[in-house]
Amino acid sequence: MQANRSKDTKPELRVRAALRAAGLTGYRLHWRKAPGRPDVCFPGRRVAIFVHGCFWHRCPHCSPSRPKTHSEFWQAKFARNRARDARDSALLVEAGWTVVVIWECALKRGRAEATMAEVVSLVRRAGEERLPARVVEAGGPGAWRLRARRRRLRLRRRRG
Repeated sequence: MQANRSKDTKPELRVRAALRAAGLTGYRLHWRKAPGRPDVCFPGRRVAIFVHGCFWHRCPHCSPSRPKTHSEFWQAKFARNRARDARDSALLVEAGWTVVVIWECALKRGRAEATMAEVVSLVRRAGEERLPARVVEAGGPGAWRLRARRRRLRLRRRRG
């Protein structure tokens, strides 16, 4: 568990690199003044970005595996993680922030460009106009999720 990082993960570094490449600087990392300490935070634009790992935050799109041993412990841990994520997002929305959630699977090859284009456009729009306080999931339901779901169904059928 000690080797699992909470900051500067590969997906988080990819997001930050894409934001810099788009010319969006001036963000804060893990800003303590924002509820939940978002991974990337634009205080002036009131945009908070959370980069969620699929395993730890239980991605609803790619159905990550569950550990076989100590299943009660892991089930409780994952439930606490999801409750904390919901609480943090709710606190930010109440404070008038736009919350962007980026799942790790949305940053895989072939999907990262579209996901980051959506995030960049959202952050730019927030700089030009006041966006409504809400939670936005970047890399919304697209064809890649349907393909992944079909693939999972085929695998289940083969297994029996």
